Amino acid sequence: MRLVDSHCHLQADRFSDDVDDVLAAARAAGVERILVPGWNAWSSKAALDLVDRHPWLDAAVGVHPHDAAKVSDADWRSIAVSARDPRVVAVGETGLDFDRVFSPIPDQLINLRRNFALALETGKPAILHCRSRVGERDAQDALLAEVRALPGLKLVIHSFSGSVDYAESMLELGAAISISGLAFRAGEESTAEVARLVPRDRLLVETDSPYLSPPGAPRGRNAPEWVGLTAAWVAQQRGEDPAAAGDALVAAYDVAFPRRRESVRPA
Repeated sequence: MRLVDSHCHLQADRFSDDVDDVLAAARAAGVERILVPGWNAWSSKAALDLVDRHPWLDAAVGVHPHDAAKVSDADWRSIAVSARDPRVVAVGETGLDFDRVFSPIPDQLINLRRNFALALETGKPAILHCRSRVGERDAQDALLAEVRALPGLKLVIHSFSGSVDYAESMLELGAAISISGLAFRAGEESTAEVARLVPRDRLLVETDSPYLSPPGAPRGRNAPEWVGLTAAWVAQQRGEDPAAAGDALVAAYDVAFPRRRESVRPA
């Protein structure tokens, strides 16, 4: 089965000692595309450094809601410059997190709008994190309101979490949706139905490594080689042949994150 990992934090410190081995294992497992998103200025630069070392990877740059209140003006200027780099295929990871609220919500909204403006300016998709407290949907509703105010914004919903009608609303706005190991957690049962309703050309899978290990993967550190577990589950939910599903995942990735430089991706 051909595979993509549309969201993988390979620059995280848990990969600092063996990232080359992790990438070799991913390639051996069939992973053909990996997107490495930033969450602040340091991690955005580190994503680009990884792409320099491994040109088959892609990078995204942006500010996560957890870091919304921590990023300086100088940090943001650096991210804004990097967003125009041809190695960068998206803006993010950004979004809203009303669950842990590591940055105050007003700061999260300011940060989200700034990332959205950068995505619109560069013509690149915004990668969106969205979490509410268990049993609530205030972050999803707030995110929908922000997106509806900006027609033409390209969107990728990372590590989907939320109700079926939230997914339907994002799909109506043109978003792609990515499924992660979060789908296997209690409280995320609606993701199975979402996996069935997303159009094939807008459906992605990811690990969110080093987090969100699916059942069967090591609990201490998720890695891109394990994205196949989630991809197989998605194909099963949709009643699809794994080989055809894999071809569709690669094609959907290339639509969501078109490259603007010479392709060096594995065949």
